[in-house]
Amino acid sequence: MTSLLRRGALFLFVAVIVVSSLFPFFWMLVTSVKPDSELFTRTPRFIVTSPTVERYTHLLDGNIPTQFRNSLIVAVATTALTGLIALLAGYALARYRLRTRHILTVVILVTQLLPQTILVIPLFTLFRNAGLLNTFQGLTLSHLALTVGLCTFMLRSFVVEIPFELEEAALVDGASRLRAVWSIVFPLAWPGLAASSVYAFITSWNELMFSATYMQRPEIETLPVALQQYFSSYYTDWGGVMAASVIFTIPVVIFFLFVQKRLMQGMASGAMKG
Repeated sequence: MTSLLRRGALFLFVAVIVVSSLFPFFWMLVTSVKPDSELFTRTPRFIVTSPTVERYTHLLDGNIPTQFRNSLIVAVATTALTGLIALLAGYALARYRLRTRHILTVVILVTQLLPQTILVIPLFTLFRNAGLLNTFQGLTLSHLALTVGLCTFMLRSFVVEIPFELEEAALVDGASRLRAVWSIVFPLAWPGLAASSVYAFITSWNELMFSATYMQRPEIETLPVALQQYFSSYYTDWGGVMAASVIFTIPVVIFFLFVQKRLMQGMASGAMKG
C-alpha cells in the first residue's frame, strides 16, 4: 500500500511538472488560432469555438519566410562554427600543459559575465571598418562572441574525462594529433557537442540586440527583430505575436529532438561515472 501511494504521489508530481511546462506552449497555440472576438474576454477560454488560420496565412504571405530563412542561416552557421572552435579550444585547454591554461579558463568564464551591451559599439565599429555590416557573416561572428566561451568550457570538461591512453594508442599507430582528435575525441565528445550545440543554436536563434543593430535592411532581418513589429506604444497584436511565436518555436523543438539522443547518452554516461 505504501509503495502504491509513493508511485501515485510520484506520478502526480511528474504530471504537474509536465502540465506546467507544456501549458505555455498550449496557450500560445490556442491564442494564435483564436478570432479577435475571443482574445480579450473576462475569463480565459481554453477551447476555441471558431478557430482561424488567417494569422498564419498572413504571416506566410509576408516577410516571415524570408526572416525565418535568415535566422536559420545564422543559427546553423553559429552552431557549426561554435562546435568546431569550442572543441579544438577545449581540447587544447584539457590536453596541452600550458602554464597559462588556468588563467585562460578563468578569462573565458569572466568574458561570459560581461553584459552584451558592452560589445555592441566595439563590434559595430569593427564590422563597419571591415564591411561586415548587413551581412550574415558579420552577424554570425557577433553571435560567436556569445557562444564560444561557455561552449569551450563545457567541451573542455568532456575532453578531460576522455582517457588520454586512447589517443596515445592512435599516435603509436601512426596517426597525427589532428587525426587522433577526429577519430577518438570527436566521437566520444558527441554528448558534449550536443549540449553545446543546443546552447549555441538557442542563443543565436533568440538573439535580438546584435540582429537589430547590425542588420539594417528589411530583407536581411531575423525573426526576433520581426517579432518586435507587433508591439507599439498604442497597440499590441497578441494574436499575431502568438502565431509568429509558434513559427519561431518550431526549429528549436526540431533541433532539440534531433540531438536529444546524444544528450541522453551524455546524461547516462555521467550517471554511470558518478
